[in-house]
Amino acid sequence: MIGVTGKSCAFVCRCLILPMILLPLVQPCLTSLASWSEDFQLKYSHFPESLRLEMVNETKKMFYFGYDNYMNLAFPLDELNPILCNGRGPDYDNPSNININDVLGNYSLTLIDSLDTLLIMGNISEFKKAVKLVIENVSFEQDSTIQVFEASIRLLGGLLSAHLLIIDKYKYLGDLQLDDYDNELLDMAHDLAARLLPAFDNTKTGIPHPRVHLINGVPLEGITETCTAGAGTLLVEFGILSRLIKDPVYENYARRAVKSLWDLKNKDTGLLGNTLDIQTGKWTGQLSGIGAGMDSYYEYLLKSFILFNEPEDLETFQHSYETIKAYLRKGRLKCNDGDGEHPIYVNVDMKSGVTSTTWIDALQASFAGLQVLYGDVEEAICSHALYYAVWKKWDAIPERFNWQRKEPDVSFYPLRPEFAESTYLLYQATKNPFYLRVGQSILESLNLYARAPCGYATLHSVIDKSQEDRMESFFLSETCKYLYLLFDIHHPINVNAERYLFTTEGHVIPITASLRSFDWDDEEDDSLTRRLLPSFRPRNSHGRHVSRSFDSEAVTVPKNSTHSVCSSVSLEHGSLPLKQRYLVQLFDTIGAEL
Repeated sequence: MIGVTGKSCAFVCRCLILPMILLPLVQPCLTSLASWSEDFQLKYSHFPESLRLEMVNETKKMFYFGYDNYMNLAFPLDELNPILCNGRGPDYDNPSNININDVLGNYSLTLIDSLDTLLIMGNISEFKKAVKLVIENVSFEQDSTIQVFEASIRLLGGLLSAHLLIIDKYKYLGDLQLDDYDNELLDMAHDLAARLLPAFDNTKTGIPHPRVHLINGVPLEGITETCTAGAGTLLVEFGILSRLIKDPVYENYARRAVKSLWDLKNKDTGLLGNTLDIQTGKWTGQLSGIGAGMDSYYEYLLKSFILFNEPEDLETFQHSYETIKAYLRKGRLKCNDGDGEHPIYVNVDMKSGVTSTTWIDALQASFAGLQVLYGDVEEAICSHALYYAVWKKWDAIPERFNWQRKEPDVSFYPLRPEFAESTYLLYQATKNPFYLRVGQSILESLNLYARAPCGYATLHSVIDKSQEDRMESFFLSETCKYLYLLFDIHHPINVNAERYLFTTEGHVIPITASLRSFDWDDEEDDSLTRRLLPSFRPRNSHGRHVSRSFDSEAVTVPKNSTHSVCSSVSLEHGSLPLKQRYLVQLFDTIGAEL
């Protein structure tokens, strides 16, 4: 028994029933296990204040190392190459390189995507400087074919967030008013959205084309296949824009796409597929999951309800959530009680509900955060714990993890934020120091393996930690932001959390009455929109169109919601969010060290 670890002791003591005569032989194991258990509890149930402040500072340093190098070496190009220390724009030589061209369009993407992160970091002067740079240097009159989804969440969301924070009457983040600001960011958002709107032209289902040329509209040779998330994740940004400029056309087109997708769900299971043809409405991909291609569709149903208070959004989300749990969730019935394998949400066939793959992907790590937002905190704890085990195994989350073979199927990690996001939201819901320890692990791993000469680089492989010369804009927009907010527990965003919502790109949106009180009958909307989409305006029980007005700008749990953040989970002081025996079981299964 010499040199036995607490982990192996736990395995021995769980799996063997030993005769009394052997007790002297296993006593060292039992003693070691007890000591390991105490150390484990102490580590995860306590986070010193000095360490928390250190993590705040280290996260800020990480952000500025990426941001300053982007501004000095890459701006006004879209992204920073952190290894070669230069900038990157669209790949004009290879138009088929959609990995680059779907996102980059020669519009200073990283700066726009990072505007509100500067405010989160408390740097008002740099924020004002960056806003002026965007206004003076960025134009969307570009010879670029881009993905509508990416442009909406990164660019449109970034512009709208910065504008709303500038005009926010509560000024929780400081006085952000620029002396000569005249709604230029809103005007730019409107200009961009107008260039994206042709995606809805000549589509028989109302589901948009996946790509547009910023000058010429939908490419003649453009494909007609899109994914559920790509088509169904426009409502928040398009809805905000419509309500700010008092033109319903953007929100209505986005709502029609969401409704069209929902109407195409399988009649037997209620599940959606992951890809479909926008002209025929036929599913070309029948995988149903909560990761890539589908994740943010569900996310925006709930977030649209929170922002706009349209009951249809909540009803659709609730139905979706119940269906997801019925068909995709496997493992023991309860997260923190009973026997069986750790709960997991798998990919299934939309027609039968039968498991169709043995992998989950990195984007699915955001689902725990969505569960927190809905109030199903105990389920969120289990969803998050699985990804923590994966992180501890490889110091990153591979793009696809094979839960059967316990190894990556696709091994790169592009500095995705979803796991950090869920960690932050779970800490906000539970205040359990366990999640500060998780955040510390994320931060330390990024500094150890992803830091490059001039920024933070994509991991080409989580196995050998080889790097790839790309720092996607969401690293500064989301990953750094969520880690900073996790550790800065007294941040104004955290103190006033009920007044803010994060978009799927992590952009901060104030929840205001101006976004929740509308009667389009009083607006001068065009007759085409009214004829095209008459059913999307709210109705009362008599079928008449009504306006909604709300005095409160804070989020409350809906009365008809089946979940409540306050009642979903009960944590004793010093306890782990997931009971230790379940956590040990999970980490043993993955092969990770606690």
